[in-house]
Amino acid sequence: MEELALLRQLIGQLQDLFNLYASPASSSSSSSSYIIHQPYIQLHQQYRPNSRWCVLNIDDSPADDYCDLLMAAGKSGSFRMMENCKPPPSKKCRKERNRGKITGTTEVLDQEIWKEFPEDLFEAIIARLPITTFFRFRVVCRKWNSLLNSQSFSQHCSEVTHINPWFYTITHENVDSGAMYDPSTKKWHHPVISSLPTKVIILPVASAGGLVCLLDIGHRNFYICNPLTQSFKELPARSVKVWSRIAVGMTLNGISTSEGYKILWLGCDGEYEVYDSLQNSWTRPGNMPSHIKLPLSLNFRSQAVSVDSTLYFMRSDPEGIVSYNMVLGAWKQYIIPAPLHISDHTLAECGGRIMLVGLLTKNAATCVCIWELQRMTLLWKEVDRMPNVWCLEFYGKHVRMTCLGNKGLLMLSLRSRQMNRLVTYNVMNREWLKVPGCLVPRGRKRQWIACGTAFYPCPTAIA
Repeated sequence: MEELALLRQLIGQLQDLFNLYASPASSSSSSSSYIIHQPYIQLHQQYRPNSRWCVLNIDDSPADDYCDLLMAAGKSGSFRMMENCKPPPSKKCRKERNRGKITGTTEVLDQEIWKEFPEDLFEAIIARLPITTFFRFRVVCRKWNSLLNSQSFSQHCSEVTHINPWFYTITHENVDSGAMYDPSTKKWHHPVISSLPTKVIILPVASAGGLVCLLDIGHRNFYICNPLTQSFKELPARSVKVWSRIAVGMTLNGISTSEGYKILWLGCDGEYEVYDSLQNSWTRPGNMPSHIKLPLSLNFRSQAVSVDSTLYFMRSDPEGIVSYNMVLGAWKQYIIPAPLHISDHTLAECGGRIMLVGLLTKNAATCVCIWELQRMTLLWKEVDRMPNVWCLEFYGKHVRMTCLGNKGLLMLSLRSRQMNRLVTYNVMNREWLKVPGCLVPRGRKRQWIACGTAFYPCPTAIA
């Protein structure tokens, strides 16, 4: 009733306005209806040619009929009175509205226009698609599938910066095949690399440019592969045979693998060799400097981290870090005491910063902590630790930890007799997330992750 009163008041004001410029209708018309004089119509249309007026009879028409009365101004200046307009559209549910958008906007692409689409722009767009989407698109046609061998497409892929790496891991149940984890979709993938040796255990130890460096458990042979494309190569034999624990690092010569890459292996007794992919051979650049104390007491589970062209390895006795510049061929040593009550610690890297992740155990309480190396003081400073609610699961248990990836996004395997946990830690966002269990296709039992490494996926990287 209130809306009806307001509507009547508005119509009354309009009628008062009409009275100033209109004359009464013939005696046969209702007393409350008005027809506008033609001179005023012409004057009004001169300044407002698109105006629309409504002549209403408020005495005889119900409120619901007021919206059905419309008088539209024509191009000739005459009016059509009392014309019914379409009722307002009824409100539709979201599903119906979306269906209308999909079916209503379908257009046939003009091939004469789209065939002129620039080829370089097409490749630039494809290179920025999510990795999983790109591999689905490969089955569309031969041209899209051949992009992996295109030099220009490889250049576009090298210009794309991936925020988070993927993880290539080996499980206890399937040591002859790997499992890849995509943190963006939180899904596990199970590639089948047919070229991998089947009678020996192959472990991922380093990565660079989308390639993963593999080493057999007997430290005899090295392999390079791209887990996305199954590109695989066995490296030539080394000149020095080392059976002790070794550490391995890998760097690129430029921004992509097309410019070559180098691999460094380092033994506890100070022996080391460098592999150059452009030469396809191992070389021994020189001897370990005398000021570096031997043996290095390397931890095989702790992978090297790379910052630009420099590799950093964690050592003990004395505790600290040794580094090697792959361009200059120079070794350095930093004596840095480890934090107290720490175990299973390993190096990590984020944006050029050297990090340390490890288990902090005191009495019966255990927690995962993150430290950052202070460049001025060369001391470790704690910057974050796992939420206390998660740490309560470790109370009173003998927990072991393995760092499966150390490139900005860390994957940690936490295990004991009673549990098996996988978590990721984003160094930049300081975000802890639980990783879903690794299941083989059509499998029901979660697999235990044995070891792994982080790598930035690149579909055009060739071993």
